[in-house]
Amino acid sequence: MWRTRAAAACVICRSLANSSYGIKRKSPLQNLHLVSRSIHHPYYPSSKFQRPPLRISIQQFSSLNRLPLHRTKLLNVKHGYQSHRNFWLARLASRLLKVRYLILGSAVGGGYTAKKTYEQWKDMMPDLEEYKWIVPDFIWELDELVDFEKLLKALPDADDLAKLLPDFDKIGESLASLKGFLSPGSPGETAFRATDQGYDNDKQFKKVSDKEKIDQLQEELLRTQLKYQRMLERLEKENKELRKLVLQRDDKGIHQRKLKKSLIDMYSEVLDILSDYDASYNTQDHLPRVVVVGDQSAGKTSVLEMIAQARIFPRGSGEMMTRSPVKVTLSEGPHHVALFKDSSREFDLTKEEDLAALRNEIEIRMRNSVKEGCTVSTETISLSVKGPGLQRMVLVDLPGVISTVTSGMAPDTKETIFSISKAYMQNPNAIILCIQDGSVDAERSIVTDLVSQMDPQGKRTIFVLTKVDLAEKNVASPNRIQQIIEGKLFPMKALGYFAVVTGKGNSSESIESIKEYEEEFFQNSKLLKTSMLKAHQVTTKNLSLAVSDCFWKMVRESVEQQADAFKATRFNLETEWKNNYPRLRELDRNELFEKAKNEILDEVISLTQVTPKHWEEMLEKTLWERVSTHVIENIYLPAAQTANSGTFNTTVDIKLKQWTDKQLPNKAVEVAWETLQEEFSRFMTEKKGKEHDDIFDKLKQAVKEETIKRHKWNERAEDSLRVIQHNALEDRSISDKQQWDAAIHFMEETLQSRLKDTESVIEDMVGPNWKKRWLYWVGRTKEQNIRNETKNELEKLIKCNEDHPAYLANDEVTTVRKNLEARGVAVDPCLIKDTWHQIYRRYFLKSALNHCNLCRRGFYYYQRHFVDSELECNDIVLFWRIQRMLAITANTLRQQLTNTEVRRLEKNVKEVLEDFAEDNEKKVMLLTGKRVQLAEDLKKVREIQEKLEAFIEALHQEK
Repeated sequence: MWRTRAAAACVICRSLANSSYGIKRKSPLQNLHLVSRSIHHPYYPSSKFQRPPLRISIQQFSSLNRLPLHRTKLLNVKHGYQSHRNFWLARLASRLLKVRYLILGSAVGGGYTAKKTYEQWKDMMPDLEEYKWIVPDFIWELDELVDFEKLLKALPDADDLAKLLPDFDKIGESLASLKGFLSPGSPGETAFRATDQGYDNDKQFKKVSDKEKIDQLQEELLRTQLKYQRMLERLEKENKELRKLVLQRDDKGIHQRKLKKSLIDMYSEVLDILSDYDASYNTQDHLPRVVVVGDQSAGKTSVLEMIAQARIFPRGSGEMMTRSPVKVTLSEGPHHVALFKDSSREFDLTKEEDLAALRNEIEIRMRNSVKEGCTVSTETISLSVKGPGLQRMVLVDLPGVISTVTSGMAPDTKETIFSISKAYMQNPNAIILCIQDGSVDAERSIVTDLVSQMDPQGKRTIFVLTKVDLAEKNVASPNRIQQIIEGKLFPMKALGYFAVVTGKGNSSESIESIKEYEEEFFQNSKLLKTSMLKAHQVTTKNLSLAVSDCFWKMVRESVEQQADAFKATRFNLETEWKNNYPRLRELDRNELFEKAKNEILDEVISLTQVTPKHWEEMLEKTLWERVSTHVIENIYLPAAQTANSGTFNTTVDIKLKQWTDKQLPNKAVEVAWETLQEEFSRFMTEKKGKEHDDIFDKLKQAVKEETIKRHKWNERAEDSLRVIQHNALEDRSISDKQQWDAAIHFMEETLQSRLKDTESVIEDMVGPNWKKRWLYWVGRTKEQNIRNETKNELEKLIKCNEDHPAYLANDEVTTVRKNLEARGVAVDPCLIKDTWHQIYRRYFLKSALNHCNLCRRGFYYYQRHFVDSELECNDIVLFWRIQRMLAITANTLRQQLTNTEVRRLEKNVKEVLEDFAEDNEKKVMLLTGKRVQLAEDLKKVREIQEKLEAFIEALHQEK
């Protein structure tokens, strides 16, 4: 009986010794419990039992953890016979004590499994080191408060686990023995039924396929990534609200301190100056920008709007909307606003009416920048967008690349867009944001070839695939999207590849709704679930962070080198100036314009310093030169042909009245305006000696011409002048002998001038006289000979009748013609009349001059109204009336000039100068030369260098 029980015990012990939980290893008998070693084992050779499979699970689990463990007092077992009851209880107690191995093994195994799972998850998590700045600092300070390294060291390593393997073997042997002991029909079946259930569960868990485990792990990883992403967004949103609150408090002046310009604003100012300084965008400008290029309708504008968090650009279905480069400077601020560089108006981007006004203003500026006959423009529109949470960077949106020129476009539109894109991408520090439409075939892309030419190694290119939702829906093979993202379908290389969704195609969608749709799409997208895309490669938020980080990295790497380049350029320009213009100040175009403006205004003021006598002399002389012909030909000569003095005076009064009503006031105003122009021109063009600067000549000439064009004489001046002139001509009273003599002198000068002109005309008609023919060896033409013969015949006619009227009768013309024909000279009647006019004119003027001499002593008879006197001097009175009218008119015009017109002229000059000051093209055209260009370049290079140095200093302080 005793031997039977001992044999049963030996079977149990050997089963425990030969079984291990999941490890193929034999444990020596010496390793068994003290109770097992105290029993003799002469029977039953060792036999191998089937070991249960190893359970693979992340969680610590044991099928015995549900059983209450009671402390059992071991019985002292001695060699010899023992009662059946007491021996069985002792052995059962000894087996149950091995539960401690189960607890210890579960703890160690669970710790090891947890550590291994942690390492696997850590390897699968994306590298977020670049986005560390987003999370508040206290998160990263947790490692200072909690010693994670100490916790890791507390976990057992591989060597410690190897030392515990014998204990694992013991646990396995104990479990196998207990399973055999508690087989059906045994006394312990009911007590240990839970152990069998756990073993069955392990078998069922083993049946789960590896594919399902991978899917579960991927889904769990995706949920973890999304959870982490939402946590980052929540922290960022809280940070954004706090920064907005701080900025608002500073904006209201709570801290009573002046806010410095942000780094991005300082950098944007440098780029604006460079765009003005270097309009052709040559290689001197190598400062970083984010250049946004893409095919037309690829979604460039939508990506920019998502980054700017506002629908700020004009939109059109299939129509070219971006017609010129648009530089967008993104910066952080308390309010979401936008404003142009050359305007002070702020557009509130939270209000739909302001957004509509901004889009309309951008479209108007684009169309105004496009020259006639063109479709696109190279002129850059500078826009600044501020708002809470915006990433700081400078982006340039370029016109979309096209493959075909459609109707309504200029023939060179395609080449112009290519040249603009190449000009911006040639900058070795420009970051190229290449936008590709994911909803169309990749083979139709044009921009990728262009980008690969400009950046073959892809060191500064970021590839963005838009409309991924449409691509996933329409593309038959999802692997094609993965190939596009990985850059395998294009010859171009890139720093990074991103996939974004910019809405459902509805232009009325808000930015918030687009962000929600984008996040929802990627949460449910197979592209993420199947690991075709990584979490950091999707959403415009991640794109914005990556582009901003790349932009500032490029700025830090290149800005100091660019500052040194401009410093060298400044030194070269300063040296050139010192060598060429050592005694002149460095005045740029605007400063030169201000200097010229002051000189011109001083010259206009000089008009007020002209003496009244000078004005009146000039006006009187110019007016008589303008009206003398009319007075002699239409008034004096016809009146002098009358028979008596009464008819003479009547004819003169009538003609003077007609002349005053219709022509004289207008002529007088024209003369005054021309006189003012002459004096103004004289002051403007007069050399000032050594102080004269010929660089202003073109500007002064342009100001003079534009002022004269704009100036108009007061229209009411003619009406008042007409009354004054009419009253002056009606006055026939000569008060003294001095005025009488002055009238005679005036008449003699006028008649002698006319006589001289008439003699010159007659000489041209008849040719040189005999003296000139002999001295200068010249002769007469045939026509001059005919006219000379006609002149001689007509002079005979006048000698015969000194009182001959001014016109020839027809019979007299016939007589002269026949007399000439008798001498062999054929002459035309018209030639006879034409020659008579000049011959009689000379005769009349000589007679009038003789009459002037007779009238020198006629003032006495004039006072007596020529009573009892054969001398009549009515022509002297006529010239006195003309002379007095000229003096009064000159005096009136002089007063109007000095009191009104000079001031109005000065006002017009100021207006012209103000208009020229606002017209940069006009200043460039009028102020030219090497000196101007050198000073202009020197000023801008200095300004750029100073701003770059200030920017670098602020950049170092922030760092």
